[in-house]
Amino acid sequence: EVRLAESGGGSVQAGGSLKLSCTVSGFSYRDYAIGWFRQALGKEREPVGCISVSDGRVDYLEVAKGRFTISSDNVENVVYLQMNNLKPEDTAVYYCASAPIFMATMWKQDGYMSAWGKGTLVTVSS
Repeated sequence: EVRLAESGGGSVQAGGSLKLSCTVSGFSYRDYAIGWFRQALGKEREPVGCISVSDGRVDYLEVAKGRFTISSDNVENVVYLQMNNLKPEDTAVYYCASAPIFMATMWKQDGYMSAWGKGTLVTVSS
């Protein structure tokens, strides 16, 4: 069974940084894609970025470009989301999710990710 667990959320002031972790288990980790998503209160879930853990390719949505970086530690089976220059509009619950194959054109679509973590809350104050 695939398991994903996010950690690292918290409260930070605007302009600050946070590094989220997604610990993965239960599958052939290096063959999978791990995506980051977020959902603000009262809004729909939106994709942030996705990494192919087998070859390191990363696809970012516009909201993340220039401020967020996704990386993976294939020894520890952890995927990270480094977030810099945080803004109040980044406040949300952040989720990681997995899919068997990394497809840049598909990972953002509903139903593509097959397993999800429970999320970690990020709060950015102005």
